[in-house]
Amino acid sequence: MDSILKFCSFFFVAWTLTIIDTPNVAAVIFRPSQWGLAHATFYGDESASETLGGACGYGNLFTNGYGTDTAALSSTLFNNGYACGACYQIKCMQSSACYRNVLFTTVTATNLCPPDWSKPSDNGGWCNPPRTHFDMSKPAFMKIAQWKAGIVPVAYRRVPCIRPGGLRFSFQGNGYWLLVYVMNVAGGGDISGMWVKGSRTGWIRMSHNWGASYQAFATLGGQALSFKITSYTTKESIIAWNVAPSNWQVGLTYKANVNFH
Repeated sequence: MDSILKFCSFFFVAWTLTIIDTPNVAAVIFRPSQWGLAHATFYGDESASETLGGACGYGNLFTNGYGTDTAALSSTLFNNGYACGACYQIKCMQSSACYRNVLFTTVTATNLCPPDWSKPSDNGGWCNPPRTHFDMSKPAFMKIAQWKAGIVPVAYRRVPCIRPGGLRFSFQGNGYWLLVYVMNVAGGGDISGMWVKGSRTGWIRMSHNWGASYQAFATLGGQALSFKITSYTTKESIIAWNVAPSNWQVGLTYKANVNFH
């Protein structure tokens, strides 16, 4: 009888420890927002070459996976760069230029549409605060409206970003300063905070540089690097362990095997 009681006690303790030690792996799921009202224009031509680069720092949007379905946001939406990577559904409305058979198109925020104070906000200064405005690539705009319209009223909402694979980290800087551009962010698409950990350091909080870039003033050469990233919208944090090997170099991009949802 004693042996049975001892076995039961051991089983209960082991089961309890298993429950305690099992992490909660349920991911935070980003949900679409409510619809809002705005206006949309376009910049560049059908090649979308003028959209390359941009204030978010994504560089070549074609090779980095963003393509031509992109938009520059007015500063009201851009939020000092914290909206970089966010995804929006945009549908044309209340204009004869709208394509009636197109419900919406989806774009990623990759650039800033700066104010033009030399023009009235309702006549050319479309991105002047507090206007909510999307300056889309021409190919993206042409999916919802006739380009000759120039500007159309739209409805928009935030939606989850669908990205294949994990986060990508593009390195710039030098031996004492690491500047990292975070790309291919799924879920909310946006980043509010970032930390780096070398194989011989603790977690070092990185400061927001601009757009989708974060920086650390630290000597990290010769160490494998891991990153902790927090979503601006959902506040979820994920860790990408050992993203870059100890012989990492600036000018290269490193891929993680984790992402938001």
